[in-house]
Amino acid sequence: MPYLFTSESVSEGHPDKIADQISDALLDNFLAFDSNSKVACETLVTTGQVVLAGEVKSGTYLDVQTIAREVINKIGYTKGEYQFSGDSCGVISLIHEQSQDINQGVDRTTKEEQGAGDQGMMFGYATKETENYMPLALDISHKILQVLAELRREGNTITYLRPDAKAQVTIEYSDDNVPQRIDTIVVSTQHDDFDEDEAMLAKIKTDIIETLIPRVKSQLPSTIQQLFDDDITYHINPTGKFVIGGPHGDAGLTGRKIVVDTYGGKGAHGGGAFSGKDPSKVDRSAAYAARHAAKNLVAAGVADELLVQVSYAIGVVEPTSIFVDSYGTSKVGLSDGEIAKKVATLFDMKPYAIENRLKLRNPIYSETAAYGHFGKVPKTVTKVFESPYNGRIEKEVELFTWEKLDKVEEVKTAFGL
Repeated sequence: MPYLFTSESVSEGHPDKIADQISDALLDNFLAFDSNSKVACETLVTTGQVVLAGEVKSGTYLDVQTIAREVINKIGYTKGEYQFSGDSCGVISLIHEQSQDINQGVDRTTKEEQGAGDQGMMFGYATKETENYMPLALDISHKILQVLAELRREGNTITYLRPDAKAQVTIEYSDDNVPQRIDTIVVSTQHDDFDEDEAMLAKIKTDIIETLIPRVKSQLPSTIQQLFDDDITYHINPTGKFVIGGPHGDAGLTGRKIVVDTYGGKGAHGGGAFSGKDPSKVDRSAAYAARHAAKNLVAAGVADELLVQVSYAIGVVEPTSIFVDSYGTSKVGLSDGEIAKKVATLFDMKPYAIENRLKLRNPIYSETAAYGHFGKVPKTVTKVFESPYNGRIEKEVELFTWEKLDKVEEVKTAFGL
């Protein structure tokens, strides 16, 4: 019997995502001026206020207030009527030095012997149902909000949009797990005030269905476009008026959108957040490494769908386990346990090896902090960082290295494909 599966995404102007983006901007600036920085930055945003907290060990000093304000303004919170603006909000820093008790378990005389920054389990997932090996419902949800942000910034087609928004997509699957059609799309977007609520709701619904959705469809492969039919159920701003939003409507915290950041409820999640954490924290780096492994295995033809779990003990170099679930889609005549053993030989999951392989001690994290950490296109960019204490530097960095299909041939050889 066909079944339904749903995933959601939130915009860069959602309060929790504002917090994530500030935390990752601070991390990038610390790493830009001192690549050995140990950072765990948390952010709280609420009406007119930003609170920065956490632990840092670094050889550099930053104007954290200015960095936070720049992120807020870039997102689009620049007007007083939003009750939250980069130019006028208060920014309180409670950041202090990292605990030596934690640091002693991570740092080693030999970098290769670096211990894991915490215990826990991390997951990576990949599926063949999209070109970027991401779950379809989440991929479309991200794209809806990315296009909505484009329209907001253009400001000439839909003129009333404000930064806060959420999207949700429900896909109908066949018994053999193949997407058949899009069943439901939910979009809630913050907007300027209207004179008449009924006219406002009608206008927003028309603009979303007739302007936004066609642009989203045009960016998708033809096979996915065919899943959009005339029977989709749309819920557009279903609660009605959405003028009060952003941090004035709800407080935002770093790390509170971990399912949006990963696979939209597909696969699994170990519970650890990403943003604001340097790569010695395996919550982040090992989740990236597990995605890298899962994506390359699926791309190589090992399975149509694959979950990789890796786990650690704090201060210990070697992972405590590596687990694989192919959901019965394996193409290589091996058990999932046998596949896991090969994964352990193909992908070195020691913390320093991950940092080195994926080039994670670079300022590459701001780009991950909205619209998901996975499924994006790897690319090399030049980033500029300026500081009243450290001057100006330019750094060429590789973004989304964990999305590279650079191990496919090696995987094929190992599995005889």
